[in-house]
Amino acid sequence: MSPSRSRNQTELDDQEYGPSRTQQRREALAVLVLAQQLVDLQPSRLAKLDLPEDVRREIDVTRRITAHIARKRQMAFLAKVMRRYGEEDFASVRAELGENREKQRQETAAMHRLEAMRDRLIAEDEGALSELIAEHPQVDRQHLRSLVRQARLEKEIPNKPPRAYREIFQLLKDLAQKGDSAEG
Repeated sequence: MSPSRSRNQTELDDQEYGPSRTQQRREALAVLVLAQQLVDLQPSRLAKLDLPEDVRREIDVTRRITAHIARKRQMAFLAKVMRRYGEEDFASVRAELGENREKQRQETAAMHRLEAMRDRLIAEDEGALSELIAEHPQVDRQHLRSLVRQARLEKEIPNKPPRAYREIFQLLKDLAQKGDSAEG
């Protein structure tokens, strides 16, 4: 701040000029990222979102373009169309996308836990099996033990398809879903 300008004059200048160019760029990039997320979204999920009609139309146009540079240019145009609307117009869309991302993370973590349990069942002798039976007493023990034996054999034979390996995962997934529905 130059000595000739007072503090009040500097504050007035900031109010007069609005947001800085850096802030404008950040906001424009945020809209571009949102536009990319919308284009990448599955059509069924996109249909559920509350979007202005012209934005929907431009998303459809962008999806049809396959050439890299043309698609990039169309993405920029889509972001421009989206910037015509206020932040509040896309608040529900951002909330929905953020909520879904968290839900996807939770589902992925659950699948990883099931995969780890399956690998423990196949690798260990009785520890993991008795732990699973203790958690889910309704499980068909004989069928589970048979699947574990088959999965171990499939692992030893190089070209044998991992049918039992997949069945164990499906069984664990079904048990987890039954456990979730019993809790809820």
